[in-house]
Amino acid sequence: MQEIQKGANVSLNALSEDVGAVVVSLGWTSASGAGDADVSVLLVDENGKIRSENDFYFYNNPAAPDGSVQLLGKTPTDSGDEDRISLDLTAVPQDVARIVVAASQYAGARFGDLDDLRVTVADRSGEPLVGFSIDDAGVETAFIFGELYRRGEEWKFRAVGQGYETGLAGLATDFGVVVEEADESEVAEPDAAAADAPAAEGADAEGVERAAGPAAEAGEAAGAAPGAPGAEGDAEAAQEAPDPASVSAPVPAPAPAAGPGVPAQTRGRSRTTRKKVTLPKVAKKSLAENDSWRPASLFPVPSLKSDREREVRATSVLLAVMSQVPELGRRLTAGFGAPAGRMQTFTEVSLPHGETPRRPDGVIRVERAGKLWTALVETKTNGNPLKAEQVQAYMDIAARRGYEAVITLSNDVALDGAPMVDVKTDGRRKHKVSLWHLSWAEVAHQTQMLIRHEGVANAAHAWLLQELLEYLRHENSGCHGFQNMGPSWVPVRKGIDDETLSAGDPRAVDVVESWERLVRQVCLRLGGELGQKALPVQRARRGSDPQARRIAAAERLCAEGLLAAELRIEGTSTVIAVTADLRTAKVRTSVDVPAPVGSYPLTTVKRLVRLLAEAPADLHVESLVEGANGPRGTLERLRPEPGDLLPRDGAQLTGFRLSLFKGTGTTRGNTESGFIRSVDEAVERFYHGVLTHLGAFETRPGRKV
Repeated sequence: MQEIQKGANVSLNALSEDVGAVVVSLGWTSASGAGDADVSVLLVDENGKIRSENDFYFYNNPAAPDGSVQLLGKTPTDSGDEDRISLDLTAVPQDVARIVVAASQYAGARFGDLDDLRVTVADRSGEPLVGFSIDDAGVETAFIFGELYRRGEEWKFRAVGQGYETGLAGLATDFGVVVEEADESEVAEPDAAAADAPAAEGADAEGVERAAGPAAEAGEAAGAAPGAPGAEGDAEAAQEAPDPASVSAPVPAPAPAAGPGVPAQTRGRSRTTRKKVTLPKVAKKSLAENDSWRPASLFPVPSLKSDREREVRATSVLLAVMSQVPELGRRLTAGFGAPAGRMQTFTEVSLPHGETPRRPDGVIRVERAGKLWTALVETKTNGNPLKAEQVQAYMDIAARRGYEAVITLSNDVALDGAPMVDVKTDGRRKHKVSLWHLSWAEVAHQTQMLIRHEGVANAAHAWLLQELLEYLRHENSGCHGFQNMGPSWVPVRKGIDDETLSAGDPRAVDVVESWERLVRQVCLRLGGELGQKALPVQRARRGSDPQARRIAAAERLCAEGLLAAELRIEGTSTVIAVTADLRTAKVRTSVDVPAPVGSYPLTTVKRLVRLLAEAPADLHVESLVEGANGPRGTLERLRPEPGDLLPRDGAQLTGFRLSLFKGTGTTRGNTESGFIRSVDEAVERFYHGVLTHLGAFETRPGRKV
């Protein structure tokens, strides 16, 4: 990968032979674990202005109808998060001269508070081509990381690194976007009574709506590409002064502070400007006479008995829905370098391989402009592991036949985007084949995001996705996601019980890796329910050794019997601490709530107890004082006497720690009492039972025990 400095540019075509599609990744780390930013992309013409409001892509408008731009969302990395953007350069209209890649922060946060700001560009196979690190960020609330621009028949990347103290609104205005400021009188500050009252379920905290101009309505036409082909612009021309009257587009106002765990959509973010179909969370009342009547299902599963049957059925069901619902097909393949185009899927295809033909479980083909992108699919269900020799054979076949990718699909969850099996690649071959992994949990997450939160083009597609989700969740489908802590789990847990587990035992590292996979899956499931990305927090600086981190966690596991993690919900400052104590067989979920500045201690504790009126009675509340822990008790005991939380020695009250405890099972994780299910349920119960009631209280990361 080539590293460049601020202001430098490089030809992508000179770095790779396959830059028809690229993935741009924006990354940063945060010492607090709560730092975050939102990515945005602008397509601008040779005059440096967007052509219409549809050329501005952000969290509320994440994909172009022609597939040229798609925001893929955040992906956990070893040291933090990475926000990825798929750009199909072959689909970018000819009158677009530059693609500007930027990010912005909200609620007064600054980029100087983040570390390791960096942008990288990778080709279709995932090979990093060019990187640029920003080391001079300060008070800026928006940043242009870089831009891709045309130069003749090739695309170049320029490292920009330009910051804005005026946020996303100031940045967008420079490119011809008219920011429609909300009337201050329409956005009232919550009064004390409103802050104390629990928020109504499903209600928007702000209710601020933004205009969706006529171009947004026009964008509903399926497959309509914005803009007509025109003459190529000079990518090197200087940008003209902004013309605020040139075009109007929906731009998010800076999001006000919100209570812990409140999804970003309810903090001043408008809904999508395009009309989409979503399904209600609560199903209509059943017309069945009794509970024994089962609704008819498009994808029946009760008859599935063998693993082979499950694999064949699951592959066929998923690939069929992907080919019929463009939003899902594009969502699952864009990050693998697939272009936006006509997709067809196949199963049980026979391909020559020596004396014995091979039959991959599936094949995905995407056609665009007469060119084909092809991926072979290898599927496993019911927790069965992928076989390295099988995947290796498919990689060899793909290389010989000029296919672009091999996709493995199983219950296991990959760490940091790494493949699940090791394969060898022949460096002498000019054609590169990329190996990607997809978990069934990720498929279920993306399906739920589309039908519950983001929407699809029509009701029939929404129904298909609902049937797919019901299939994936059925106990006989075998597509339940990560469900086995691995062969080291039982001996390690037994070693902790009888105190025979020694420091340096390699099996403890295996358990830590399984724990990380479990945390990733918990994030996927919680995010699907909320409509927000939930991500594991990594506080390490970029470039730190993940194996060293796992070894340190394994040493703690051997010494204390603890597995610990932190989760952050995108768009909020909430960090949930999760600690599994294998000695006591309990999972603790907690969050620290700071006390409001200038408030009387007794008023503060009474207000907190009122906000938690609907929280579980077994919630543990602990008062925090400077450098120590104060009084504590269950919510059931504190409700009649909130003053019991006040420090008895008159010490200054700094906040509260809220914790829920749940017992864990002793099995390998594939039954109701299993450890994996216990952790999943503990996080979900804590979020919905505690965080959603806190209202105006702000949270900070809970200290891990």
